[in-house]
Amino acid sequence: MINRTQIISITERLLEGSDLFLVEAVVKPGNKITVYVDGDHGVTIDACHHLCRQLEGTLDRDKEDFDLTVSSAGIDRPLLLPRQFKKNTGRMIEILTNEDQQFTGKLVRCDDEVVELEIATDKRKINTAIEKKMVLYKDIKRAKEVITFKK
Repeated sequence: MINRTQIISITERLLEGSDLFLVEAVVKPGNKITVYVDGDHGVTIDACHHLCRQLEGTLDRDKEDFDLTVSSAGIDRPLLLPRQFKKNTGRMIEILTNEDQQFTGKLVRCDDEVVELEIATDKRKINTAIEKKMVLYKDIKRAKEVITFKK
């Protein structure tokens, strides 16, 4: 069976020097491989297709058959890496902590250890106070971008 470590190593090597980066690699039984990538400036379908072809070229189907999918880490995927948080600075995100506290706010700053959100204390009022909340990455159970339809 093709292993996850092998896929991670190959993908990271193929993405070196580009603005794309590996977010997650999943290998399920039957060699069903899914690779999720992101980019500092987004990911195009062409970029996913190109990476898929490169990955296919490094794996030997004659030795071991596989099913390979390369996809962007889209809005439906959780934020997992500091680089993804940095890319989403200025956007609304939702964080669930390991203690099951939930925060939704504007991501205003992040570094390699912490994210900082601006959270409206009363979402019903127009001129509401803003609370700043710092959350360490190690305390985040799940984080995702929030889609808003406001102007």
